[in-house]
Amino acid sequence: MNPKRASTGRLLALAGIALMWSGSCLATGSLTGIARQAVLARFEMPGSRVVAKAMPLDPRLHLAPCAVPPRSMLSDAVRPAPVISVPVQCPQPGGWIVRIQVSLQLYRPVLVTNRPLMRGDGLRPGDVHLEQRDVTRLGYGYLEDLRQAEGRTLARALPSGSVVTPFMLAGRNMVSAGDHVVLVANMGGIVVRADGIALGSGDDGARLRVRNQSSGRVVDAMVDAPGVVQALP
Repeated sequence: MNPKRASTGRLLALAGIALMWSGSCLATGSLTGIARQAVLARFEMPGSRVVAKAMPLDPRLHLAPCAVPPRSMLSDAVRPAPVISVPVQCPQPGGWIVRIQVSLQLYRPVLVTNRPLMRGDGLRPGDVHLEQRDVTRLGYGYLEDLRQAEGRTLARALPSGSVVTPFMLAGRNMVSAGDHVVLVANMGGIVVRADGIALGSGDDGARLRVRNQSSGRVVDAMVDAPGVVQALP
């Protein structure tokens, strides 16, 4: 055998082994970085801060060499969660897929109450402020803009520092400030009705003040139906 040809063959064989080891190292050493980048690409957006950390692979895992760079991509259907399972694949024919767990913190500006609020209150600019919170921990959702609560009232009382969620909001106001309403009073079993002007807004069950148009007296009342309020004792 030609010594030069044999030497060339050995070099090619060694090069092949080097390429195989390079692919193997990529598969086992860089996959966590690929998974982390996939999470960042999915959730990074203006106004957000993303903290992503890939969990290490099981050291007992052995993957076949990959002749092309492994890749990963998360679809828009993947929602923020404290832990994301990220598929990373070797895209060559007969290649493998491995799932890597990535912990995620996604900080976005959300509406938080400035002071205690009562059931039936509407949200005004002075009632809330924007604050960065990890939305992966907000399983009941959140609001990012006061316009999302326009025309709606609180379904329950909220302490100061509460993140406002869609489930905390009741339906649209049955009565709004300035509306002409029917003021119903029960006096010893006798039902009396009068025309009134609502001085506040609220949904079913909300308390507000109403001015009796006939007497000019302002009374406490509770919203009973659209345009109808029940005078309170």
